[in-house]
Amino acid sequence: MTLQASPPSRPVSFLQAFLRSEALGGYVLMLAAVVALIVANSPLAPGYFEILGAKLGFQAGPVLLKESVLHWINDGLMAVFFLLVGLEIKREVLDGQLRGAARIVLPGIAALGGMAMPALIYVLLNLGSPDTLRGWAIPAATDIAFALGILALLGSRVPTSLKVFLTALAILDDLGAIVIIALFYTSELNLFALGMAGALLACLFCLNRAGVLRLAPYLLIGAVLWYFVLKSGVHATLAGVALALTIPLRPRNQGRAGEHSPLHALEHALHKPVALLIVPLFGFANAGVSFAGMGLSSLAQPVPLGVALGLFLGKQLGVFGFAWLAIRTGVASLPRHASFTQLYGVALLCGIGFTMSLFIGALAFSDPAAVDATKIGVLTGSLASAVAGFLLLRTGGSSVPAAAKA
Repeated sequence: MTLQASPPSRPVSFLQAFLRSEALGGYVLMLAAVVALIVANSPLAPGYFEILGAKLGFQAGPVLLKESVLHWINDGLMAVFFLLVGLEIKREVLDGQLRGAARIVLPGIAALGGMAMPALIYVLLNLGSPDTLRGWAIPAATDIAFALGILALLGSRVPTSLKVFLTALAILDDLGAIVIIALFYTSELNLFALGMAGALLACLFCLNRAGVLRLAPYLLIGAVLWYFVLKSGVHATLAGVALALTIPLRPRNQGRAGEHSPLHALEHALHKPVALLIVPLFGFANAGVSFAGMGLSSLAQPVPLGVALGLFLGKQLGVFGFAWLAIRTGVASLPRHASFTQLYGVALLCGIGFTMSLFIGALAFSDPAAVDATKIGVLTGSLASAVAGFLLLRTGGSSVPAAAKA
C-alpha cells in the first residue's frame, strides 16, 4: 500500500495571526487613546464633548433611566468589563495560575507593593492639598491589555514565565482596585436599593448551589442587580463582579464537562467584545483631553504629578522592590528562565495604568479640571512606563530558549 503524504498546512496570514493575538485588545486600546487625543485637540473637539455629554435614556414601567453617553459607558458598559474581570479572577483562583499558595506568593507580594508605593507617592505630593487626596488610588492599578500588548511586541525576548507573572499580578491588582472602589468610592447609600441588591445576590447564590448551569437566569437577574446597585450608591460596575462570583465553574480536570462550564463559556463569549469594543470605547471616551493653554507647569501640579510619578516610579519601586525582597529572603523564587533585569522591565510595564486609573480618576473627582489633570498624569506616567519597559526588555533581555516558551 502506498502512503500518501498529507497536504501541507496552509500558512497563517499576518492578518489572521494578528486578529488571533491575545494582545490585539491592547493595540486597539492604544489606537483608541491616540484617536481621542487627536479629536480632542482638533476642530472636532466641540462635537466630541457634546456627544459625550448628550443625555440618553429609557423607561420601563416605573423605572426611568436617563444619563449622559459618558455615564452609560462608564457605569453601564464598564459593568460588563468588570463582569469579565470577576470571571477571570474566579477562574484563576479556583482553576488557574492563582490556584495554590505557591503560585500566588510572588505576584501577590509584588501586587501589594505595586499598589502601596504609588499611593504613598501620590499622598506625599498631595499632603498640602486636602481636596486632591481623594485621588490616592488612581496610580495603584495596572492595565493588563496595554502591558501584554507591549510584551507581545517583544516576542521571544520575554520568557513565558514572566508573562504569566504579569498576568497574575494584574489580576490581583484588579482585585485590589475592586476592593478600593467598594470601600472608598461609594457615595451615600440607599438602604432599600442596597437591600434589594442583596436579595438578588442571594438568589444568584441559590441558583449556583442548586446546580443551575444555564446562563440565562444568571444574566437576567444580573441585569436587575445592576439597576439596584446603581441606585444604591455603590458603584454600578461592582454588580458585574458580584454576578461573576455566582457563575458556576467546573474545573477543567473534572473530565470533558469542565470544558462546557458556564463560567468558561461566558468568559469566552465576552472576551472579544470587551477587548475590542467596550474597553477601546471607554478609552476613546475618557482619554480625550485638550492641551490648549497647557505647558510643563500643568504637569507639575499635585494631581498630575502625583499620578505620573506614582505610576512611573511607584510601580517599579513597589513591584520590583517587593518581588526582589521576596526572592532574596527565600519566600518566593525568580520566574523560570528570567533574569532580574527582565523582572525589572516587567515592573516598569506595570506602570501602564490606563483603563483602571482613568476609571478611578472619574470616581475620585467631579471637577472637570481635576479629571483632566488626572488624564494628563495617567497618560504621562503610562507612556513613560511603556517606553522605559519596552526599551529595557528590548536591550537588556535576550531571546529565550524554546523550553522557556513551552
